[in-house]
Amino acid sequence: MQQPEALGGVSLSGGVDHREAEPDGVFIPTENLNVASAAQHVLKSGDTFIVNDPLGDITGHDDGLFVNDTRVLSQLRLTFGGRAPSLLSGSVSSDNTSFTAHLTNRPLPPLGGDSTPEGVIHVERVRVLSGTVLNEAIELTNYGTSDAVVPLSISFSSDFRDMFEVRGLKRDKQGRIEPARIENREVLLSYLGLDDVTRNVQIAFSPEPDKLFADRADYTVKLPAQACVSIYLSVSVQVVANNANRPGADVSQPMHALSEGHLSQIDAERPRVGRAAVRAALVDAHLVMRERRRATARVRSSNPLFNAWIDRSLADLGLLTTDLATGPYPYAGIPWFSTPFGRDAVITSLQTLWMQPELAAGVLRFLAEHQARENSPFRDAAPGKIMHEMRKGEMAAAGEVPFALYYGGVDTTPLFVVLAGAYADRTGDFALIDELWPALERATQWVAGVCDKNRYGLLDYQRESDGGLANQGWKDSHDSVFHADGRFPDGPIALVEVQAYASAAFDTMARFAKLRGLSEQSAQYSERAKKIRQCVEEKYWMEESGFYGIALDGHGELCRVMASNAGHLLAFGLPSRERGEAVVRALDSTLFHTGWGVRTLAASQARFNPMAYHNGSVWPHDNALCARGLSHYGGKASAVRLLQALFQAAVNFDMRLPELFCGFPRRRGEPPTAYPVACLPQAWAAGSPFMMLESCLGITIDAERREVVIEQPMLPEGIDWLEISDLRVGDSSVSITFRRIGEKVVASAEQGDVRVIALL
Repeated sequence: MQQPEALGGVSLSGGVDHREAEPDGVFIPTENLNVASAAQHVLKSGDTFIVNDPLGDITGHDDGLFVNDTRVLSQLRLTFGGRAPSLLSGSVSSDNTSFTAHLTNRPLPPLGGDSTPEGVIHVERVRVLSGTVLNEAIELTNYGTSDAVVPLSISFSSDFRDMFEVRGLKRDKQGRIEPARIENREVLLSYLGLDDVTRNVQIAFSPEPDKLFADRADYTVKLPAQACVSIYLSVSVQVVANNANRPGADVSQPMHALSEGHLSQIDAERPRVGRAAVRAALVDAHLVMRERRRATARVRSSNPLFNAWIDRSLADLGLLTTDLATGPYPYAGIPWFSTPFGRDAVITSLQTLWMQPELAAGVLRFLAEHQARENSPFRDAAPGKIMHEMRKGEMAAAGEVPFALYYGGVDTTPLFVVLAGAYADRTGDFALIDELWPALERATQWVAGVCDKNRYGLLDYQRESDGGLANQGWKDSHDSVFHADGRFPDGPIALVEVQAYASAAFDTMARFAKLRGLSEQSAQYSERAKKIRQCVEEKYWMEESGFYGIALDGHGELCRVMASNAGHLLAFGLPSRERGEAVVRALDSTLFHTGWGVRTLAASQARFNPMAYHNGSVWPHDNALCARGLSHYGGKASAVRLLQALFQAAVNFDMRLPELFCGFPRRRGEPPTAYPVACLPQAWAAGSPFMMLESCLGITIDAERREVVIEQPMLPEGIDWLEISDLRVGDSSVSITFRRIGEKVVASAEQGDVRVIALL
């Protein structure tokens, strides 16, 4: 077969919405349902990501090329003779570095010769992101016996819509889209936003098109029989602040440079478009992913499907992790939440802490750096609070939405402290705790201040402005907290699981204070933790249900609702043993367990709906925390069944657990039911198998003592052995193998500097 160098063969002859509010409190009109599905494929690099269909096309619905929450490319389509090619396959590489589509032609009209029949020409599209540059190679191979002339067109456009607009929010006015222009055989698109920021898009081709228009590049490709030719394109994005003196503007650097990885700037010496540019971008992307995997312990088992799930989850975590100046940070999810979230990142870090503690260090530093220092009702900010969400788009910068730096989460602040304690236990890195100590004290002071205003000393919330979140726990949709009769509670609201976080945060600070010689403060923190635990047992327990209610309202009345929130109580060790075991039994019953996982709400409750965002669906991260709680209270076998259920669900979701899925009961021969607007991938969904695995294997790591404790390990059915290798403990590492022997699972480890203790 002829393989011409470079491009020597190209002739240049010339709806139904399931909720009223998204998790960030923005109303989504029913006429604009945006569906994120497994048929969409995503790539990400820093603050840039692309969502396209299996053909590789962008159609302008909920897909596109996005930079800093702005859609800079809303259409990118490949056609032959005015028709889309036929799809053979479309997929993202196993390490999430590139997208490849295999296509073939439909019948082509005669152009100066015979017509070309269907299925003769193979088209391969390879796409990679590097910084704010998209590079693509389009290779055409003629498997026919005669020469072909292929009329090929690449169409493109940009609506420069903010992410909130893409999700359905209407705006009173927008910035100015400049007319597209052609300069030096390249297309330039530009938009001046209401935030005084110009977003420039430069689209280049190699070789030059036969005809180039403001929205299309046309080629007439002369393709000899048994030969292949390639066409390359690049889309480069630059974001430039025009008015650094605008009040409230944070434009000290280009917006794309907020991601501080080595890919955040385009190498000036690299070819901008062509084969070399694609290859260089692929090398960079592979290196980044390889380095992230090197920092993580490896998991391998006797079950190839389980291995595929673990590998896909690690690849998704690698994709979503962004290298910031403060260290690695897992962005929440694509497409809606490819940005720093506080709660999501903390929980993702807790899920993976035993495998890769560096992620937790990066999250702690970033959140400390962006801790609130002043009161702002618009942003729900108060001194000491840890951020809930950060957005870099036009609407956030212009103040149209409060999410440029938003603090409307009641649980992120105590969870920040909890993560710091867990990180110190895991690594022995108290130098980082010393660095974070002022931020930890401010965070704890905020928690204590809110508790002091509550009649029972509990941590509660009430939004400060109408534009903020009505509910500020992890179930933050408008209807997620209610009384047994379905009515909504008056605030302030004290969620049950938040009290576990607050209690654990005070216990963490008590330990830290004692280590720092602050005995009086340590005693005060311990007393606060004890008081919260006692109040939860007194006020939240429902004797008739053998379960904890979801929340106390502003009148001190218990919302007597059975929700998965109680599983988080167990995960952080708050309940008494007897009551915790009762919660285990309930979570393991058909009221909660669908066969695919634990629902967010028991099936018997008011407002239960298996299709609702928070009132009956299955969330993998919620299940991971429940599994941790189950194992703490004598329910390890139940935790193993939960891991098994989520694994089987993942098999049906192409080995990638979505943000959530519907909570219908499992039926023979039927897969789990997808939720239509779930993010895919989502960081804390990808991290879920690792927290569940940690709980089932009974792993506890103490780097300071250089030891790993294994307590009563269990494995899911279908796995005879599982190996964890390169598990770092201090400056050493250890490999541990778990084998099923009869009815028991036995752990064994290589001899080395790390002591492994097996408790039966």
